[in-house]
Amino acid sequence: MRIPAHSVCTAIRDDIVSGVFERGSRLTEEQLARRYGVSRVPVREALRTLESEGFVTTRRHAGACVAEPTEQEAADLLEVRMLLEPLGAARAAQRRTEAHLKVLRGLVRLGQERARRGQGEDLRSLGGWFHETLAQASGSPGLTALLTQLRHKITWMYAVDQPAKPIESWAEHGAIVDAVARGDVERARALTALHAERATAAHRLRRPGRVRTSQHAVNTASARN
Repeated sequence: MRIPAHSVCTAIRDDIVSGVFERGSRLTEEQLARRYGVSRVPVREALRTLESEGFVTTRRHAGACVAEPTEQEAADLLEVRMLLEPLGAARAAQRRTEAHLKVLRGLVRLGQERARRGQGEDLRSLGGWFHETLAQASGSPGLTALLTQLRHKITWMYAVDQPAKPIESWAEHGAIVDAVARGDVERARALTALHAERATAAHRLRRPGRVRTSQHAVNTASARN
């Protein structure tokens, strides 16, 4: 059974983002193939994709290595996200489906409930799902892909403090959904811009640390489908 390169790519990316592979560390095809239980062919394809995304760089005499972004490059990511997320929300106000609205409203209800209970870790995951769904509601696969890549890279480079007032943060999510549901393009754009600006202040640049261990497995189930 041939494991698809995108499954290997996801596994390597996740291990880079979580710090299993330290910034600047070398990534050999043999090492990665052994780690994920695959041949070198999908590993080679995955490394090319990750290089195009900025997670991997190729060095002379060293081969593929985990990239080492500068502080300016990290800051640029937050600025780009502050431009693209409002655009995604504006597009969502024009193109969202009822299915998108149902999921978004469900996430807001869960987020507000978890915020009242003080369940911070749940809120982090719910927030990620909310913004991913909002991007999908834009009806633009290219924009959705860009925002997804930005989220991966920002998670890699930044630690994020929990909102001081999570209930208010989830009220902002709810207001964005209301604007999207009404088809109010400019309000959806403005509310999302304000929300993104406030969220940016909670980001703290990560400092490269020790390599962590992981037992990340390639999703072979997807290869069977």
